[in-house]
Amino acid sequence: MDNCPDLLDMSKEFAGIRALVTGGTRGIGRAIVKRLYAAGAEVIAAARSLPEALPEGVGFIQADVSLPEGADHIVQETVNRFGGLDILINNVGGSSTSTAGALALTDEDWQTTFNANLFASVRLDRGLLPYMIKQQSGVIVHISSIQRKLPGNMTMPYSAAKAALVNYSKNLATQFGPMGIRVNTLAPGFTETEAAERLIGRMAEQAGTDYLTARQQLMDELGGIPLGRPAQPEEVAELAAFLASSRASYITGCEYVIDGGTIRTI
Repeated sequence: MDNCPDLLDMSKEFAGIRALVTGGTRGIGRAIVKRLYAAGAEVIAAARSLPEALPEGVGFIQADVSLPEGADHIVQETVNRFGGLDILINNVGGSSTSTAGALALTDEDWQTTFNANLFASVRLDRGLLPYMIKQQSGVIVHISSIQRKLPGNMTMPYSAAKAALVNYSKNLATQFGPMGIRVNTLAPGFTETEAAERLIGRMAEQAGTDYLTARQQLMDELGGIPLGRPAQPEEVAELAAFLASSRASYITGCEYVIDGGTIRTI
């Protein structure tokens, strides 16, 4: 009865819950931080650079989670401040490699991309799972991408790393489910973050057109979005909050796609 969604006060849904969000100062990560904090969670955002703005009361850890020492620092600081953890949102990711195709990619390109999009999660999970095991409860949400199903021609390492992340997440859910720990993956499509807006701006400038035309071009390159627009970070954050909440208490080992209908296959 206490967990019935109809009776749940959503403004206090995460009261007393400790959460860590990587990449939590921008885009989807920042939206997740705000959503959890607004519902009563104690939240730490981790990122490489100092945040421009986070809600007062949200903690911050500066570290590069794609590096082993950065992940170790985040684990240690989180444990020092919280004594453990209830929710881990592995949001860090992205692609900065050459867009010239497979033959232009070096070993370093592949390793750097996998460090950010797969091993960052592996290392944080490995460091923080023992605390969840001890308390026999916890939630991990890995932020993947529809590119794991819809590989990008210009982002091959990124697509491959996200596919590996989903595979790894499924295994993790199976292994730690008996210990009360849920693991799910959330795969956004084109989301209009600040980074996406900058990309669209560059596309518009290069093509000599306006922002909306370039935005539509990007959607067309994805094969179109049936809902006719990109996602907003807050919409992705809402799904992340659901997966992290007691409302999703029987959901684990799953991937949830939020792409406005971009992927049409079953």
